[in-house]
Amino acid sequence: MSVLPILQWPDPRLNTRCDPVGTDDISALIADMFETMYAAPGRGLAGPQVGAMLRVFVMDVGWKDGEKTPMACIDPEVTWRSEEMATGPEGCLSMPGVLAQVTRPAEIRLAYTDQGGVLREDHLTGFAAICAQHEFDHLNGTMHFAHLPETERDRLLADYGALS
Repeated sequence: MSVLPILQWPDPRLNTRCDPVGTDDISALIADMFETMYAAPGRGLAGPQVGAMLRVFVMDVGWKDGEKTPMACIDPEVTWRSEEMATGPEGCLSMPGVLAQVTRPAEIRLAYTDQGGVLREDHLTGFAAICAQHEFDHLNGTMHFAHLPETERDRLLADYGALS
């Protein structure tokens, strides 16, 4: 396992839709992604953030509170979104030091293949739902700030330009 470099915005790969994984064995990549995410330290990391243009992300929303709950999602799809919305701060390992107040569905259903090759569909709520949507967006070439109103997005990008 090794820690991979994390791409920083505005790397064009972060705006690119990823290819399906299919039946390829990506267990080494997933292990490296978990190691990279924990070292960063983050709660989620998507393939394109480490230059792997594949539809895979890892997340662990519990580890910073003491309990590791690692989850690897291969070829995920959001199959349902709640009408109830939630707004909260989102950061991104590809845009360090910048938080944005993003509004997203409060609950989702996520279908994916896990690291063991098992097809799953999980109902996610709270921070897990937010994190999964954030990482899923990366697989479609969308950064979290794309969900902001234009003036707020422009301010965030200007602030990030001043930080980088």
